[in-house]
Amino acid sequence: MTLPDLLRPGLDLVFIGINPSVYSVAQGHYFARKTNRFWPALSRSTLSLSARRALVVDRLEPFHDAMLLDHGIGFTDVVKRATARADELDPREFADAARELAAKLATFQPRIACFQGMMGYRPFVRVQAPTLPKPVLGEQPLHIGRTRLFVVPSPSPANAHASPALQTEWYDRLAAARD
Repeated sequence: MTLPDLLRPGLDLVFIGINPSVYSVAQGHYFARKTNRFWPALSRSTLSLSARRALVVDRLEPFHDAMLLDHGIGFTDVVKRATARADELDPREFADAARELAAKLATFQPRIACFQGMMGYRPFVRVQAPTLPKPVLGEQPLHIGRTRLFVVPSPSPANAHASPALQTEWYDRLAAARD
């Protein structure tokens, strides 16, 4: 079991998680755990303003994930296998999944693909461009076709380095890069 990709041609933005949690798969939505900072931070960001207005909500919730396709936002994961914790994934899974993800991005060609944390982006870039320097947060030098790549801190509550306010700030930076 996994979450289906929420992808289609013409998207402005695709959020890329490391892999779906068992909990999110059971709920049927991306970033479904209440303690995950994705939805609250996105909801406070200018990045989601037009979608929130169109949906007539102040705060986006996990059940809005599929609805966001109509607002130019999609979702997928680096690795599609659900686990309780991302550290349960094998490095070989990341390598195989990186090639599959690159193919999806080449097919759907969103304007920007945003990785939710370095844990998902590092193995991707090792496969796609192993000679690039060590990645940092923000816009990346690597593109997949016309798709620009961006990395924000992981919204997982296990990421103690990024406060909710900092997470929101990164989504605001992503909005500026998109616009």
